[in-house]
Amino acid sequence: MNWLELVGWAGSALLIWSLLQTRILRLRALNLLGCLILIGYNAAVAVWPMVGLNVVLTVINVWYLRKLLATRHDEQTYQVVEVGTGDAFLAHTLRVHEADIARFNPDFSWDPAADRSAFLVVRADEVVGVVVSHAEAGGTAQIDLDYVTPPFRDFTPGEFVYRRSRLFTDRGFRRVVTPPGMVSPYYHRLGFRQEGDAYVLELTAAPAGSRS
Repeated sequence: MNWLELVGWAGSALLIWSLLQTRILRLRALNLLGCLILIGYNAAVAVWPMVGLNVVLTVINVWYLRKLLATRHDEQTYQVVEVGTGDAFLAHTLRVHEADIARFNPDFSWDPAADRSAFLVVRADEVVGVVVSHAEAGGTAQIDLDYVTPPFRDFTPGEFVYRRSRLFTDRGFRRVVTPPGMVSPYYHRLGFRQEGDAYVLELTAAPAGSRS
């Protein structure tokens, strides 16, 4: 097997590996890379139908990647919906993702009777995140759960709850504290500061007329 065949096999393996990804951004990026490798390989061995196929797939991947990256911070694309803690759809979402939630929020336990606030981050009719919190003394909102569904784990949908809405400031909260011991926290990207095993965000009142 010569080096050119190795390149072809590597491109094919990368293409297959991309299809095993649950994260949509990672899937598109790996698929794009695999297509580019296979364009080069098939052009070198003059298999033009496969060159054409991978060129088309490359264009599709680039289009979707641009759309994903352009809308990742877009409030028109991602909405925050407050739901009651007794909401049946919230209970269904927590039940479906129970094992995955335990991986990233090992200390979380659900009690629908507890005095909590719950928010769903959605894209159209698809749930991309769940945030559950309760009030503590001193104007502190303690986050009990901050969960992102697997396809959107390369994004930061929590920003729409913490920094791009008045969901906390309108309730008189002055700071948000995340759960200690959360696995793979992303809060440094949202302006939180680390305090021990948790992260803290100091809130400022949103300007009048801003989106809530």
